[in-house]
Amino acid sequence: MRILVIDGQGGGMGRQLVTELKTACPDAVITAVGTNSAATAAMRKAGAHITATGENAVVVGARRADVIVGPVGIVIADALQGEITPKMAVAVGQSEAKRVLIPVNHCDNLVAGVGQQSLGQLIDSAIALIRE
Repeated sequence: MRILVIDGQGGGMGRQLVTELKTACPDAVITAVGTNSAATAAMRKAGAHITATGENAVVVGARRADVIVGPVGIVIADALQGEITPKMAVAVGQSEAKRVLIPVNHCDNLVAGVGQQSLGQLIDSAIALIRE
């Protein structure tokens, strides 16, 4: 299985996802793409097999992935404080991969029905979905 983790800003969520995925899905190849170099570095330190940064890396990664995981903003143009370009959002949205979107209520994108779960609880839920 090829898993693409996408994150931006400081890469904290992506770092946690990579760490958990390495344990939960040991045979998966984990590619981590940051929208900036700080996010990429955080995911690289967490042990992603392949890392890259920027718009084209998201576009190419989305074509190759079996599963894409990241904050819900990766499918919303201009989300993550403007780090998600329209081209990135379209690439993720049109990918044939299964998308596991973590519903964080940040950056003016609010997901109705999402309780006050911690990031750790949201990550655990995302990992369970990927393992299915």
